[in-house]
Amino acid sequence: MAKDIQPRVRIPSKLKPGEIFEVKTLVTHMMESGRRVDQASGKPIPRDILNKLTAVYNGKEVLVADWHPALSANPFTSFYLKADKSGELKLTWSDDKGETYTKTVKVNVG
Repeated sequence: MAKDIQPRVRIPSKLKPGEIFEVKTLVTHMMESGRRVDQASGKPIPRDILNKLTAVYNGKEVLVADWHPALSANPFTSFYLKADKSGELKLTWSDDKGETYTKTVKVNVG
């Protein structure tokens, strides 16, 4: 896992049962499209993008997003979930190099 990749996730600190809440994510990643050329060597810079985001809430997959090169660097994502019960929300990003980046946050319902 690259050290400069920093996934961040923000959710409310306390939720009521059944409440709909917003999950906000931001991940630091250059998102190289593969269409640029290195000025010094004249060679194309290989594509390296985050191509998938998966969210798992208390063991149940709740979001799968396939991303494409048109996405900007350092992508921000926002989506909504229903607070069923306390537990874990695990987000995993995958890139073209086969690397995965994971962030797990505690969901507090009650």
